[in-house]
Order: sequence, then structure tokens, then C-alpha cells
Amino acid sequence: MRTENGVRKFFASSHPFLRWTSWILFVAGALAVGFVALALLSASAFQERARNSLQKQIVAQQDQRVDRPRTVAKEGDVLGRIEIPRLGMMVAILEGTTTRTLRLGVGHIDGTALPGESGNTGIAGHRDTYFRPLKDIRQGDEIQIQTATGLSRYTVDWVKIVTPDDTGILAPAAESSITLVTCYPFYFLGAAPKRFIVHASKE
Repeated sequence: MRTENGVRKFFASSHPFLRWTSWILFVAGALAVGFVALALLSASAFQERARNSLQKQIVAQQDQRVDRPRTVAKEGDVLGRIEIPRLGMMVAILEGTTTRTLRLGVGHIDGTALPGESGNTGIAGHRDTYFRPLKDIRQGDEIQIQTATGLSRYTVDWVKIVTPDDTGILAPAAESSITLVTCYPFYFLGAAPKRFIVHASKE
């Protein structure tokens, strides 16, 4: 009898605590969902602005009668667009790989060739956003890179998984190619231990 009374008193005294705990968890969950939704809306709006920016660059390039000196791209500048038709993936390529830049699009890796130019172009993206479709990529897939100066097409040569310290994948190359980099495994929680690499050569 004393045990039953003790249990009843415990739950009676804990009721306000449990109620507040449930409320706090609910509010925290709602805020988290709201933050994610806001981030997605912001990224989607930026992608639309990036498309408009690239279109203006293309028109300006077509209209200019003489070559202008190349300006140095700043972090976050729109450099072009990458599209993989079979995967239904299309996203803006931005300069740099800071946290903010990779939240808004995929980023050109500093020190590699610029998109659409000769050499090995490195492009990084998050595995849980814009580069998630890469989990289904395969040899022979076409990758398109649109820049202000034109459209370049590439064919996937190989796909492999490497360690984060394997920088050889971004080594300069004489031929025109692109190297896509994202974290692996795709559904890993936390900081993923490996990197998923896609290499494609210009057609």
C-alpha cells in the first residue's frame, strides 16, 4: 500500500515537470522544422536569382564585340550551372566552398580550373542537398556545364570513394574534365568519414 501511494505521489508531483518538458520539446521541434523550411525557401529563391544572373551573363557575353579582361570571381559569385539530365539535377555553380556558399548551391574548388575552361575543374556540394542525386550516378552519364561563354558536355569516366586527405583527385590535368566531390556515405549521421568522387571528361 505504501509503495502504491509513493508511486502516485511521484507521478502527481512529476506531472507539471512532464508537461513543461513536453512543451519545450514541442517548441524546439517546431523551431527546428521552421528553420529547415526557411533555409530551403531561401536556397530555392537564390537558385532562381542565380538562373537570372547567369542568363544576363550569357546575353552580355553574346552582345560584347571585344573580349573584356577577366574579373576575379569572389566568394559566392555565380559562375555557371551544372546539370545531369538523367538524374534530373540542375543547380548553380558558385565560387568557393564556404558554409554559406554550399548552402545556396555547389561550389567551385579554389585552385582548380574554372567551369568550362581547360583543365580539371573541381566542384563540391553537400550530400544531403544538391549533390544527393549523385548516389545514383553511373559511368556513361552526361554532365552539362553552362557558363556565360557556352555549354560544355562531359561523360562520366569513373566513380570512386576516397579518404578526405586524397587530394590527388584534384590534380591539374591537360585535358578538360570535371571532378565532383561530396561526403560519403550519403545517409551517414554527422561528419561523414569518406568522400564520393565523380570524374567526367569533356566530350
